[in-house]
Amino acid sequence: MTETDSKKDVTSGAKQGVPTGREFMQEAGAVGILAILWTLLPALLGFTLLYFLGSISSWLAEQGSVGILVYIGFFGISAGLGLFPTYAQAILGGWVFGMFIGIPAAITAIVLASFIGYLIARVASGNRVQRILQRHSKSEAIRRALIGRSPLRTLGIITLIRIPPNSPFALTNLLIAACGVPLATCLVGTAIGMLPRTALIIIVAAAARSAGVDNFEAFMSQGRDPWMIGIGLITAIIVLVIIGSIAKGALQRAAGLDMGSEDR
Repeated sequence: MTETDSKKDVTSGAKQGVPTGREFMQEAGAVGILAILWTLLPALLGFTLLYFLGSISSWLAEQGSVGILVYIGFFGISAGLGLFPTYAQAILGGWVFGMFIGIPAAITAIVLASFIGYLIARVASGNRVQRILQRHSKSEAIRRALIGRSPLRTLGIITLIRIPPNSPFALTNLLIAACGVPLATCLVGTAIGMLPRTALIIIVAAAARSAGVDNFEAFMSQGRDPWMIGIGLITAIIVLVIIGSIAKGALQRAAGLDMGSEDR
């Protein structure tokens, strides 16, 4: 039996189109619950972290070099468990450690978080999500178009998925792992794709810290030249949106071309 024949056998009884949200939740079980939690918790707890950012940053700065390890560990574990968003913790890293330490520390923590999230997602999902996609022909075609090719191409796709600033970190971990992407590809693609937005956030936070106030709360209330930081923040957002749009366009073209070749 050829590879083409095996693919036909898998999809011979498949439904057309993609699974609806209700169908996915009914079939996904624990994966569906995890998807809901990893969508809601970072959004809710992210504001909590920002609220206490002043006191947390002051305590972290007092720990010296040990604070860097504490930051990486807390960032990696909390983001890997889907509790806190990466943007809030990147702000913290830039504020406390500056650009040259904050960026590598944050990326290290992001790789750790991706590793933890991947393992949790694989345990929770098993092969359940892949079986769901196989029962819906269009979904399975999209999955194969995105990650069913060469390892290098899969790495590029994962990198593109991670680049947009509105790409939810924890939920993307779940989808990447559940679709069967190799762990090493997930980690490397995550590090590369998350670097632009993480670096920009840290640079803006570090610039805010250089305004000369002692903590984040003081900066928000009495920082020097806040309009300059505002301009920097707006510029960073515009850059992130442009980069994200380019990445989304490349991702759509890649999926469209591969699906077209499969139809032929």
